[in-house]
Amino acid sequence: MRLRACIALLLYVSACATSAPSPEEPVDWDPRYANLQRAAALPWTDGGRCAVREASEPWPVLAERCYQALDHDRIEFHDITGRCAVASAGAAAMGLGVCVLAAPEIIVGAVVVAGIVVVGFAISEALEAYEKKGRPQVRPPTLPPPTLPVPETRPVPEARPVPEVKPVPVTKPAPQETSPEKGPKPEPKGPDFFPPLEPPETSERDRNRCEPIPKNYHRGGNKLHNKCADRIPNNINPGGDVFVNGKDFDALQLATRTLWEVKTDNFDTYPPDLREIVVESQVEELRDERALALACGFNFRVGVRSPAHKAALERAARDLRGLIVVMEWC
Repeated sequence: MRLRACIALLLYVSACATSAPSPEEPVDWDPRYANLQRAAALPWTDGGRCAVREASEPWPVLAERCYQALDHDRIEFHDITGRCAVASAGAAAMGLGVCVLAAPEIIVGAVVVAGIVVVGFAISEALEAYEKKGRPQVRPPTLPPPTLPVPETRPVPEARPVPEVKPVPVTKPAPQETSPEKGPKPEPKGPDFFPPLEPPETSERDRNRCEPIPKNYHRGGNKLHNKCADRIPNNINPGGDVFVNGKDFDALQLATRTLWEVKTDNFDTYPPDLREIVVESQVEELRDERALALACGFNFRVGVRSPAHKAALERAARDLRGLIVVMEWC
């Protein structure tokens, strides 16, 4: 629901940002052609097939549906206007990158691409098809220039001698004394267990580290592990990890803002000594990963393959109870 609300808001902004055609302006403009031209300036991992497929939709819808197909290693998103930072849970659930990309107007510096962009073959073919049948009129996706108010004209008053004005000495304001009640707050000590759920975003670096970035691969290369991660219900990036706060997580459920880690050990076949070693190692690892997720306002879940594995982890770490799920789909 949050994602749909944010897309609806962006569509409404897009409708407001596009000026109505004047009587002298051609009306046969083609939004599909405009979307293809805009998509041609971005790097795609699928040759632009997703952009061509969704080109008939409004640009915010295309941006949201095809965000995963972008080459995220070559592209950076910057919230120049501050709209995505101040937007409420809708834009936060959507992700800063999708929010910036889906903006109806093109803002210089909002989307930065490294290197030379080669137009995807699918987009190139679609644009060539337009060229063969005649280039359509395209309305540029820019805001109309602001109109300046016309100053009111008043009769010129009769000239009078101007009295001499002596310069007023500038006085520096007295520094405000810090009262005991409103004194500077001491720096808080380190948290007893985990960082707060929603830390204040005070810089571009803080915002970027919490922005979920889908990857087009899984680390490790274990086929069973990747299969279990891809089949997590409502996973937004099957086929790859999701990078958040310096960590590649196995899956992300965007609707509930939940990051997942998957453990596919054949735990039931391990001898007791090996079980103890595995559980001790995994508990420490899962606590670190949960701290990274919570620091960026995400929930955290762990998927295992057997009830015995789940029970052993919960006995070793009571703070993980309720977070471990037996993956029936794996």
